[in-house]
Amino acid sequence: MAFEPDIPAIQVHLCVKDGKAAIAFYEKAFDAVETFEQMADDGVRVLHANLAMFGSEVMLHDEFPEFGVDVLSPLSRGGASMTVNINLKLPGEVDQAVERATAAGAKIVMQPDDMFWGARYAKIQDPSGHVWAFNAPLGAPARSDPS
Repeated sequence: MAFEPDIPAIQVHLCVKDGKAAIAFYEKAFDAVETFEQMADDGVRVLHANLAMFGSEVMLHDEFPEFGVDVLSPLSRGGASMTVNINLKLPGEVDQAVERATAAGAKIVMQPDDMFWGARYAKIQDPSGHVWAFNAPLGAPARSDPS
């Protein structure tokens, strides 16, 4: 749960509408594994959940507008204010991640393409409104001829 031996220095904690549906999406789209879930007292909303994915962990909870504006999802706020970046090892994994996410219900924000910084890169938006980027190195950058 909160303080496991290898807890990452930085973790993403997402606010979503319909936490149970969001968990199901992440399981299908990102092969996430739910490692912890606590429902709110109302028995409907997810108070806290941990999902293992991409060799790390993401936390999430449902909206709780009764606790203030900082517990609203991108759908209620009018859009995402950040992008979750996933660094993959191989360029083909970027395309595979986008295909799997869109098959699960995500929208493509940026098609997979080779970028000037030497990476294969793409962005999707999940059904909860969060934006995810997938990034993988293309290989050693080409050297320019000094002559």
